[in-house]
Amino acid sequence: MGFFKNNLLKAIEWQDPTKTTILYKYPMDGRQIQFGSKLTVRESQVAIFMNKGKIADVFTPGMYTLKASNIPILTQLLALPYGFKSPFYADVFFVNTKQFTNQKWGTASPITMRDNEFGTIRLRGFGSYAFKVSDPALLLKELAGTNSTFSTDDINAFLRSHLVASISDTIAEAHISALDLSANYTEFSKTALENAKPVFSEFGLSLTKLIIENISFPEEVEKAIDARSSIGVMGNSMDEFVKYQSAKAIGNMANNKGTSPIGAELGAGLAIGELMRDSLSNKPKSKSKKELVFCENCGAENKKSAKFCTECGNKMATSNKCKNCGAEVSNAAKFCPECGNKL
Repeated sequence: MGFFKNNLLKAIEWQDPTKTTILYKYPMDGRQIQFGSKLTVRESQVAIFMNKGKIADVFTPGMYTLKASNIPILTQLLALPYGFKSPFYADVFFVNTKQFTNQKWGTASPITMRDNEFGTIRLRGFGSYAFKVSDPALLLKELAGTNSTFSTDDINAFLRSHLVASISDTIAEAHISALDLSANYTEFSKTALENAKPVFSEFGLSLTKLIIENISFPEEVEKAIDARSSIGVMGNSMDEFVKYQSAKAIGNMANNKGTSPIGAELGAGLAIGELMRDSLSNKPKSKSKKELVFCENCGAENKKSAKFCTECGNKMATSNKCKNCGAEVSNAAKFCPECGNKL
């Protein structure tokens, strides 16, 4: 009788010593459960009884005396004689239904997106999320299985992959500039959370919180943004930008004495400034008016050295000098264009 008493469970309960355990299988160690035993299920817990590989009864928070009325499904499966007083065997699982917060996500590889200003760029991001068990029986069937314990470490990699996919779709479908992403973290988080919820629910989980903490650009894009910001601070003046680049080159010379020739440093700064001014300026270079003459026949512009008009083929008139001011004038001119003297 002492042997049988030692192998009967009279009290079943679980106090979670960790912060990461989602599911815990109560250690039976070959023992059986006696009818009339006490089952304690604490707040934020659910207890599941399983018999012969099938889920029987599910217990929400409370204290229970195990008898036929409290475990109807298990009683039917066992079909116990003797007035349901004999011990029985079953697997007992405890499931944590609290929120598991501060779970980290991040992009293992960059997210590629098309931007109107920078073209195709790659982004990286990271943040946190929270979830809880919404359907303990479904979790046990789909994820935990026969494991004695199941923690957040066992599922985080799987959940992160779905979250990153949802965030990538949300950013791509937003069709906004990369420069405006940081101003829309909250909106992106809410939309991505709603998009990812169906995937979590398939495994008995509920996504309760999703936070996008940062989205970073590649180094090349960050440098381009810094350069554009510098131009904006100087009022979009190309002359000011040239001066800025020159001053920067001189500063680099002072900080790198003996490493490179002064002329090379200064020349590089000036060249960069000139290049930026030429490439960002919208004003096309025009030929000097002093290098152009007009055809007497059609009025088209021609080079000063042209002997015939490029438009009508008329012979270009040779020039003379004004006797009053010495300016060069066309033979067809009646007055000097410089001093107005009659020719």
